[in-house]
Amino acid sequence: MSVIKEKEIVTYIKELVSIPSPSGYTDQAIKYASKFMESKQVPYQITNKGALLATLKGEDDTRHRLLTAHVDTLGAMVKEIKPNGRLKLTMIGGFRWNSVEGEYCKIHTTDGAFVTGTILINQTSVHVYKNAGDAKRNEETIEVRIDAVVKSKAETEAIGISVGDFVSFEPRVEVTETGFLKSRHLDDKASVGILLHIIDLISAGKIKLAYTTHFLISNNEEIGYGGNSNIPEKTVEYLAVDMGAIGDGQTTDEYSVSICAKDSSGPYHYKLRQHLASLAKANGIDYRVDIYPYYGSDASAAIRAGYDLVHGLIGPGIDASHAFERTHISSLKHTANLILHYIQSELV
Repeated sequence: MSVIKEKEIVTYIKELVSIPSPSGYTDQAIKYASKFMESKQVPYQITNKGALLATLKGEDDTRHRLLTAHVDTLGAMVKEIKPNGRLKLTMIGGFRWNSVEGEYCKIHTTDGAFVTGTILINQTSVHVYKNAGDAKRNEETIEVRIDAVVKSKAETEAIGISVGDFVSFEPRVEVTETGFLKSRHLDDKASVGILLHIIDLISAGKIKLAYTTHFLISNNEEIGYGGNSNIPEKTVEYLAVDMGAIGDGQTTDEYSVSICAKDSSGPYHYKLRQHLASLAKANGIDYRVDIYPYYGSDASAAIRAGYDLVHGLIGPGIDASHAFERTHISSLKHTANLILHYIQSELV
């Protein structure tokens, strides 16, 4: 009988996605992870870049593993305050403007407060703009309508908004009766929730680690350099736990764990991929092997940085990635179970 409790994973995920954390603005999400580690008496450190690195001793302390997931998300930043008081944005992370059009957002001011708003195209009303549906969605046409009585740049500045303020997207998290978890930012807070549950099981003595294992909660993955530093010296295997990408031609779905064979950086370590697939087969874990053509992970960033590591990538299947995302609780369960068996197995 599996010790994995999917409902606990979902609770962590719901709490995490509700914490605004676009890349560069992740302190509160890291604090959430810090408080979790303290509550479980798990030793950790905060890196200079603001990530969290927790370490749990295994039966073999001569060679180490590292697992990582990231709390930073897509978001935006105020690029310009328009003469009418509305805001132009610049992207943080790789998404398309149409994927956030109509979304509620928060503008996080430098004094620690926030102002709410809505992301819209500047020609929204079909009663005024005949070709509103055909207009291009880009940095020039997308704007934020602020929920404040502002009619000029000066009035917007007067309520504390300035260029450089971070903008986060509302998650609108929901769990359906059919077992689906819908929310923005499941990339990659779904995987962070899974890792927290695994750490909970280890600290409670329900899992024995084969090797000393580090858990890196990174905070800059969406902009490409979350996991290529702060890797402990004895680390020989590095497993990124991120989302599995779903779409036409993909094998990944919302109900299984995805094992990545190759992404835009190239192939992942073949023997580790074989090892993960063998563990899944031996333990009745539903898995898919897939290729993500427009994707990079913290593991591939570490390899590019020159680390001599065996590297791999797995994760729950996430539909509509970098938009309004969805997965099924069964995918969370299969991913957690694969991790559980992996951290108790031999190195490749």
